[in-house]
Order: sequence, then structure tokens, then C-alpha cells
Amino acid sequence: MKANSRSRCALVCAAFIALFSAFSFRLIYLQVVKHDEYAGLAAEKHVYKQVIYAERGTILDANNEVLAHNIPVETVVADATHLNNRQAVVDLVSNELGIPVEQLAEKLSSERRYIVIKREVPEALATALGEKLRVRSLRGIYFEHDATRIYPNGSMLCHVIGFTDFEHHGIQGVEASMEEYLHGQDGYRFIEHNRVGQEIVPYRGQERAPRDGYQVHLTVDLSLQNIVENEIDAAMKEYTPQKATIILMRPQTGEILAIANRPNFDLNLRSEAKPEEMKNRAIIDMMEPGSTFKIVAAAAALNERKVRPDSTIFCENGLWNFGGSALHDHRAFSYLSVRDILIRSSNIGAAKLALNVGEQKFYEYIRRFGFGERTGVELPGEINGLIRPPQSWSKISITRIPMGHEIGVTPLQMTVAMAAIANGGKLITPRIVKSITTSEGKTISSPSPVVLRQVISPETAREIGDALRGVVSDRGTAAAAAVPGFTIAGKTGTAQKVDPRGGYEQGKYVVSFVGYLPAERPEFVGLVVLDDAHTSKPELNYGGLIAGPIFSRVAEKAAQYLDLEPHEEIRKAIPVQRVEKPMPAERVRKAVPAERVALTNASHH
Repeated sequence: MKANSRSRCALVCAAFIALFSAFSFRLIYLQVVKHDEYAGLAAEKHVYKQVIYAERGTILDANNEVLAHNIPVETVVADATHLNNRQAVVDLVSNELGIPVEQLAEKLSSERRYIVIKREVPEALATALGEKLRVRSLRGIYFEHDATRIYPNGSMLCHVIGFTDFEHHGIQGVEASMEEYLHGQDGYRFIEHNRVGQEIVPYRGQERAPRDGYQVHLTVDLSLQNIVENEIDAAMKEYTPQKATIILMRPQTGEILAIANRPNFDLNLRSEAKPEEMKNRAIIDMMEPGSTFKIVAAAAALNERKVRPDSTIFCENGLWNFGGSALHDHRAFSYLSVRDILIRSSNIGAAKLALNVGEQKFYEYIRRFGFGERTGVELPGEINGLIRPPQSWSKISITRIPMGHEIGVTPLQMTVAMAAIANGGKLITPRIVKSITTSEGKTISSPSPVVLRQVISPETAREIGDALRGVVSDRGTAAAAAVPGFTIAGKTGTAQKVDPRGGYEQGKYVVSFVGYLPAERPEFVGLVVLDDAHTSKPELNYGGLIAGPIFSRVAEKAAQYLDLEPHEEIRKAIPVQRVEKPMPAERVRKAVPAERVALTNASHH
């Protein structure tokens, strides 16, 4: 009997030991193994991680004029689990923030702990709302510090600056390309509330301060930009073109001093902008450059020593049959020197210069001048343009490409090519960013000029430059581009507009002028392009008569602002008979084979 009692006692003891052991192991499991998980779940009831947004860096021009900055605002949020009088909160917040009652009630109908009520609320309004909530003892509404992006100059430089989204990420322009520097590093703060929704202050110690974004200084000078903007607006009003672009750039450093496109849009009203207004046409539009491209053929022939500046070329008295197609000049020229081929803008002369060089070597010079590749400017969306290799050329391509047909270039590429003539033959990367600094002024980055290659010799560049001076004279096609007191070197372009369906559009032209000043020591290169300008008389629709005078006005005002000293009076004359003309539509159709690549002016993102 005693043995049975001892056995039962042992069993009971063992059972209790096993039970308490199970409880102990369970307690250890919960307290040690699962501690972090359950602590996190418990904290979620009263603690949440609040992001402290870094302030986005400021964008400034070359003289520290503000182009984009922030103003403080508040984001109104709600924790539905803390609402003590839902209807009263809805009524008050709806009235103060101008939100429809039904919309706000629906937002607060859930039990979510983080609900964004409204962003970009002015600080004064947020403070007033907070005070009214406090007076009425209404809980569950909180305020987070934020900032909104402001562009004080509206539409000026819109395609260069770009803009941000609601998450403060750059979308276009420098805002996008310099995102890594502008955005900064967000911080955070853990906030704990008690059971009535009040913040427990001691818990604030667990936080990380944000690192604000850096300042980005552009190479653009706002005063020069204002000159360009005013002139491009005047051109839009006078000629009502479909599109227009003006660029000013330092040829020695690649710094872009001013750049403007039309159509454009207001950065502060970007939600109202149309897609066509938001395209940076200086880097994403292709165009046939027309006669401005003749500098490449002349430079190739001179650099290869196939000719000298005073070598004469027979220009066939204005009509040349080559490869089964006729090539025309706008006037009947007999013999012209290489210099005069540029001055008079002879299509036949340029074609024969390219033939002297040969297809493969001419193609190499086209690529050496930077065509067919991105320039490398610090702006998103730039395209390569379109340059076909010689194996894709037709029999007559060697005579059409020198006059700017059968190729696609961007306005910035054409500006960079002319800069290579102005700076002694160097292809330089254009720059829009001057430096990056902290808010305290410490320099993070200051890019130096980048010379990609020596395209032509300094001697060849000088020879081309001497010829281009003659273009802006009574003998040339751009007398109207002259600036009193300065020597100008430049080239006109008039290209019939490519039809996206093939061939060319009747009566529509892309007119341009690209040049630099002063010719003997260039301070800036300027490009003016107007797409489908409208004139009172068709015979006036040429680069020398439309783009040339616009360049003249821009260059004269820019020279005054830069305090350049005039040294020579140049008589301004506009001899209509000297303007270079595009080939008539019916002649173009005969000259350009069906297999040629049809370029379009369509933009690329």
C-alpha cells in the first residue's frame, strides 16, 4: 500500500515538475527568443517612426541668384486610433482646410494609424488649426514639418531647372540630373503616445537628424538668360514659329550662359503644362542643320590639306548633275575660293570639298565634331542625333550631307561644333553645372572644363574663322547678324522642314544662325533656331534675314552686359540678293533618293 502511495506521489510530483517546466520554457521563449518581435508589436500600439525630411538643396545661377528653393509648410496627418470625437474632428478640419466633409469622413473611417489629410498647408494655418484642436480637446490630428518647392522666376529656365514630385524627387532638368546632391538624407524620429494620444516627450531621444541637400550652382547667368528670354519672346510674337531655341555658351570652357526654348511652361503651374511645352528642344529635337553644317566639309578639306583657303573650286554656274540628280546653288557661281564657298554658302562648292576628302574621311570628321553622340551636358533626355555610316549612304549622299541634308543634329550639338571653330579646334563638353556646395559654402564638386579631343588644328580653325567673318559682311549671307563695334564670325542655315511621312513640307523651313563674338577672341558662341517661322513674304524666310537679326540683338546686349570693349564699327546692311536659299521642294524630291532616311522633328524623352 505504501509503495502505491509513493508511486502516486512521485507521479504527481513529476506532473507538477513537467507542468512548471513547460511554463518556464514558454516564459523563457516569450521573454528571450520572441522578445524583439513582441516588443515591436507592443510598440506599434503606441510608437511610430516619423520620417524627418531633409530640406532639398537650393538651385542658384552663376551669381548666386536663387532659381529654386523651399518654403516651410506642414503636412496634416491623422491617427485614427487616437480620434476621441470623430465627427467633431471632421467638422473642424474640413472647415479649416477646405476639404469636403464627405471626403474627409471617408478618409477617417478606417482604423489606420497614419492617414495623410492634406499636404503643403501654410504654417500659419496649421498653427491656427492646432490651437483650435487643443482648445476643444480633440485628439488624433498631428502636423509634420515639410517644405514645398518654389521657382521664383516662373517659366524662365523651365527646361533646364526641371521640377519635383510630391515625394521631393527630381523629375526633369537639373532637379532630376542632380537628384543625388539636391535630395539630401532624410532623418527619423520615434514618437510614443500614451493611451490618450499625448506624445511622451522623453522618447524623443531616439532619432537621427536629417542631412539637408547641397546647393547646385549653374553656369547660367540670369541677366544673360533674361536677354535671351526677351528676344525669343519677341521672335515668337513676330514670326509665330512652331518652335524656337536660343543658346549662349563660352567656347573655351563649355559653360552654357543662357538657354531658352519655346514653347515653355511655368514651373509653379506645371500641372497645367502640356507635353509639348515641357520638352527641352535644345537637346531632344533633331533637325537638318542646313548650311550651318558646311563648316564641317570646309574644315575637313582644309585640315586634310586637300585645299587652301584661297584654292578655287568650279561651282558649275549654279547647276551640277551628280549621280543622276541635280544639285543647285541659290545663285550661279563659277569659280569660288574655299573661303567664298562659306561666305556665299555654295551647295556645290561644299559638296566638292567633301568629295575631295572622301566618304570615309568626311564621315570621320562629322563624328569628330561630335555629331551622332550625346554632348554630355548634365541634363536628362539628351539624344544622339542621327548620322548614318558611309555604307548606308546613297550615291549622292556625299553631295547632300555637306549642305546639312540627310542628317539629324540637335541645337546644342550645332553650338558645340561652332565652339570648336571658335576655341582653336577643341571639342569641349558643354556644362550647365558650375559647382556643388553645402549650405555653409563648402565646395563638394567643381567640374573643370573637359576637352574631348582636338577636332582640327588651331591653324584650320583660324582659317575657317576668317572665312566665317566674311559671312557676316556685305559679301555674305548674314550681314544682318552684325553687331556694331565687333567682328562676328558665323554661318546661316535654311533647311526645308522634313515631313514625318517622307520628303519635305512645302513652304516650311527651319532657319538658323550660329556664330561667335568677338571673332578674334571669342567670349561666347550663340545659336538661334526658328522652326516654321511665318513671314509676310516667302523670299524673306531665310536664316540670314530671320535668325541673323535675332542673333545680332542678343549678341549686342550680351556684349554690353559682359562689358566687352568694342573696337570696330561694322556697317549693318541686309542685301536680300545675298541670302542663301534652300533647294526648292521639287528639286529636293529629285535630289534625295527614296531610300534616304526620313528624319523627323519628333522629340525623344
